[in-house]
Amino acid sequence: MQRAHTENIIGNIHDYKGEVDSNTNRLAHASLSIGGDEVIPEFWTRYFGVKPDTAVIKGVSFMTPSGRKSSKPGRTGVWGVSSKFAVQSDCLEPHLRYLIDYLRLPRPDLRDLVNKQGGGMRFFVYWANYTGDRVPDVPDDIRAMMESMGGIIDIDEYR
Repeated sequence: MQRAHTENIIGNIHDYKGEVDSNTNRLAHASLSIGGDEVIPEFWTRYFGVKPDTAVIKGVSFMTPSGRKSSKPGRTGVWGVSSKFAVQSDCLEPHLRYLIDYLRLPRPDLRDLVNKQGGGMRFFVYWANYTGDRVPDVPDDIRAMMESMGGIIDIDEYR
């Protein structure tokens, strides 16, 4: 596995032969997550006014994506929303723009609020590149916005 750092973007490249998403035609999706030991998901649900796709309280059992109760308590607090089922595109930009619009980003107080909970914020991007010829399309304005809010863009690329 190779991990590359570029500006505020982190990338992972995995050699993966199996199917990751049940929709084999979907080559990209993104999520915005806020995570950290003191992150309180209920706070972020009220702040953004949207129901999260992921909500975990550190030390408390949670529902897994499959709808089962976790066998172990959450290792850290996490709140997140995803574009996976809302956007049908193999390009990243529509997924990122959807999240920006849905969460009404940027928000001037977001960086300080994340820091007060000792958390971090990121766009986590799934990027299928089995052919090796696709380049993630993260527009400069989105990179700058995330940097200004103290967040990162983490690209998880599968080859």
